[in-house]
Amino acid sequence: MFRDTLHSAFGMTDDMIMDRVFRIFDRDNDSCISVVEWVEGLSVFLRGTLEERMKYCFEVYDLNGDGYISREEMFQMLKNSLLKQPSEEDPDEGIKDLVDIVLKKMDYDHDGKLSFMDFEKAVRDENLLLEAFGPCLPDIKSSMAFEQKTFRETRKL
Repeated sequence: MFRDTLHSAFGMTDDMIMDRVFRIFDRDNDSCISVVEWVEGLSVFLRGTLEERMKYCFEVYDLNGDGYISREEMFQMLKNSLLKQPSEEDPDEGIKDLVDIVLKKMDYDHDGKLSFMDFEKAVRDENLLLEAFGPCLPDIKSSMAFEQKTFRETRKL
């Protein structure tokens, strides 16, 4: 049901991203999203502050939960989120080049991986980097449509 909602309401199609979003919503790791987890997750997902959204995106991209986005994690995320182009060149080579570019841009302490501090500084310098490794937040149009459909305002006459 969660995956269906992400797909139908927010246009998400990447299985890895949807699995990661589920894991972020499921704070107690019981493979079910409780009402509290749903409301808290939606709060950040739909209306989170920049700080909340940075933390959320970082957690989505930190596949093994070790507090860093490694070169391998970047590769997996970018490999899944980029369109496959038919060409004679090995597509993995282009993704490796992209990972190198990302590290040059975002790895401020030059340790070959992104800490949350690296990620936060890069996003504050350039907001478009918030979803650098794949779309894991809804766009404004689908957010507003979801809110209008789900949360009707009651008006006093």
